[in-house]
Amino acid sequence: MHKHSQIAFQNSQVIGHLIATIGLVITAAGVQAETAANLESSKEIPTDARISSVTIVRDNIFNLANSKEDNALYRLINRLHIVTRQDTIEKQLLFAQGDQYTQRLIDESERILRGNKYLYDASITPTVNKAGNVDVRVWSRDIWTLTPEITLSRSGGENKTAFGIEESNLLGRGQRLEATWAKDVERSSVTFEFSDRQFMNSWVALDLLIADNSDGHSRRLSVVKPFHALDARHAGGLTAYDDDRRSTFYDLGDEAAEYRHQRKSLVAFGGFSHGLKNGWVRRWTYGAVYDDNHFLPVQEPTLPQVIPPDRKLVYPFAGFEILEDRFEKSANSNQIDRVEDFFLGTRLALTLGWSDTGFGADRDALIYTLTANHSYGSMKRSALLLSGGLRGRDEGGTLANATADMSARLYLRQSERLLFFTQVTGVLGHNLDEDQPVEIGGDTGLRGYPLRYQAGESSLIVSVEQRYFTNWYPFRLVRVGAAVFADAGRVWGPNELNSPNLGWLSDIGFGLRFAPTRLGTTKVFHLDIAFPLGGAEDIDSVQVLFSAKRSF
Repeated sequence: MHKHSQIAFQNSQVIGHLIATIGLVITAAGVQAETAANLESSKEIPTDARISSVTIVRDNIFNLANSKEDNALYRLINRLHIVTRQDTIEKQLLFAQGDQYTQRLIDESERILRGNKYLYDASITPTVNKAGNVDVRVWSRDIWTLTPEITLSRSGGENKTAFGIEESNLLGRGQRLEATWAKDVERSSVTFEFSDRQFMNSWVALDLLIADNSDGHSRRLSVVKPFHALDARHAGGLTAYDDDRRSTFYDLGDEAAEYRHQRKSLVAFGGFSHGLKNGWVRRWTYGAVYDDNHFLPVQEPTLPQVIPPDRKLVYPFAGFEILEDRFEKSANSNQIDRVEDFFLGTRLALTLGWSDTGFGADRDALIYTLTANHSYGSMKRSALLLSGGLRGRDEGGTLANATADMSARLYLRQSERLLFFTQVTGVLGHNLDEDQPVEIGGDTGLRGYPLRYQAGESSLIVSVEQRYFTNWYPFRLVRVGAAVFADAGRVWGPNELNSPNLGWLSDIGFGLRFAPTRLGTTKVFHLDIAFPLGGAEDIDSVQVLFSAKRSF
């Protein structure tokens, strides 16, 4: 087996090449305008127009009017498939017949429909009629939602196997039901899940998970009414979680120590808003949290035992969020030939809580979370999407589990099928809880390295990727793309095992992307070949990765 010592490149050279590549692509990136018309009619919609009619068109999986899709197999699949019910679509619309026409509600309803896993695409087209009012056509296209899950993935030198069955549009009602057996490097599990985004024809979301694992169990019940729309006025709900599992610390991608983690948590919250005003939404939330983490030795250990201290937090909280109404549609960005919705506005959210021994906690602490998003540009040409946050506890003047994180994603559109992508993610940590180290490796962006290869309190990862969205559409079942990439990253600070810090790590590689267009998934399947340019001497010189991700 070839080792790292056979590779001639050095980390400093790779980082220099990354910087040079970014500069060249920024200079060379072309500007391409994308046209999108929402109206079939050339008439301007009067400001006082009302919605005269709402027509819902629900297309099956295959378009049999297209000769490329009109064959015996695809006709059979259409006959076997239960098309999404009309009322399932209708109850997600933010408008109805007789309402005053508002383009914003048309756009937001489109985003809600496209957010459903069981629809491949959706669009809403208004047309001015002879009376000066608006006829609205709502169109959706289904995908096959009863799918066996067969996962044979490899990432960071480790395999994951899963078998199961999932129905993400039960009887056309938009409900999800899944049963899965899975095995990875940490555990095997049998899991049952059920979710309904609109429980009892409301905006209440119900989620239930029951998992029996080789090392314990997981139970989760969530009944939550979110702020389902920008103009929604109320939210609230309850989430309960019970988990018992074996957890591990890693050293250079290998399990090095273990402990048992028992967690019980309960979150209850409410929220209110005055709705969307002048393009902005302001929301207030309040609630209470019970979070009990108990750590103890594994009953039949196979590794050294490293036991973190127990942690019990009980606190009320209050929060505030401000959100800008700015979204944009794009295709060939993170998905292949599929319309995506990007939030390009500004968002700021702050939550404060007070944990107290008088409430049953094991410490007094101010608990804070601050998150922010801001964007520049347009997905039609170039866009920079920024996000960041501050999280942690103040325990009597001492910061605990404090992190400052940031992410920057740069999209440079060169043509309809070429896009250059850069991502920078970083975490600055201080006095972290022992069970929450900052880790980097094959599962966090360093594709040439094993999972959880390095751990510390802070990290920085830079990735650059040239994406090519081909027009190859084999059997009209899967879209195909390709990419070449380079990654670089490192950690700083101590870790629980006192493992050596190897400094900057980097890799280069290439791969193919496969995006199914007829199955109930928004994931893109990755087949990557990555070459590490650093790390320990015994690291494999080639990493082969096959995985399913939410993005290209």
